[in-house]
Amino acid sequence: MTSDYESRPLLCIDVGNTHVVLGLWSGTTWLRRWRLKTNPRATADEYAVYLDALLQDESCSDLHGVAIASVVPAVTATLGQWATRYLDIEPAVLGPEDVGLERIRYDEPYQLGTDRLANAVAAYARIGGAVLVVDCGTATKFEFVDQQGVYWGGAIAPGLGIASDALFSRTARLYRVPLAVPTHVIGRNTAQALQVGLLYGHAALIDGMIQRMRAESGIPAPVIATGGFAGLVAPLCRRVDEVVDSLTLDGIRLIFTMRQERKRGSTEP
Repeated sequence: MTSDYESRPLLCIDVGNTHVVLGLWSGTTWLRRWRLKTNPRATADEYAVYLDALLQDESCSDLHGVAIASVVPAVTATLGQWATRYLDIEPAVLGPEDVGLERIRYDEPYQLGTDRLANAVAAYARIGGAVLVVDCGTATKFEFVDQQGVYWGGAIAPGLGIASDALFSRTARLYRVPLAVPTHVIGRNTAQALQVGLLYGHAALIDGMIQRMRAESGIPAPVIATGGFAGLVAPLCRRVDEVVDSLTLDGIRLIFTMRQERKRGSTEP
């Protein structure tokens, strides 16, 4: 049974290298989600200017808590200061110990980005069995979870944005093109050729990695895609089953719940 305390809204924050994504969870659904540019140089007061404007019309005066999963330490510290100073809440900065090291087979769990664990936890909760996750963000990350919900690891590749930036910055005669799906796989001009290579090439990378991971694990696990580029790339993939935009935030709230349960368990006589 959900306590009155736990029925209050929870603010989840996913700090990535490119964006900070925030979600306000009501206990049953996401009330709102926001996306900001990641700025490691911003102060707590500067974040307050942005965040107070976003949160002022929402039910943030009586928060259950603030949960942070971050791959940018400077922003982790700044958001911690913001939550403490402006919300009067000590935020929970999540890590592998909150999931349980017994559920992680990664050689060095503390080198894992918490966003990767969040994706794995949320995908397993959604599927209830073995699952693969593809997160199409700054990097394209793959995660594998077995039938028992044990996280084994995955792969990290340059993301679509990084790949396109590198291509355009290191070639003299190729120019930047919109990341739009071309009408032909055999490009009829340079712009189309670039779009085909970037988008269909990235889709082929994703399909190829999925095929190899399924073969190595021996499990034809379903595949969930998430991340900023998922809506663009996933429809071009042959082995992605669904796109879940809120997957990382879902994982953050689930790990926060695990953390709270562990804390309660450690204080029981």
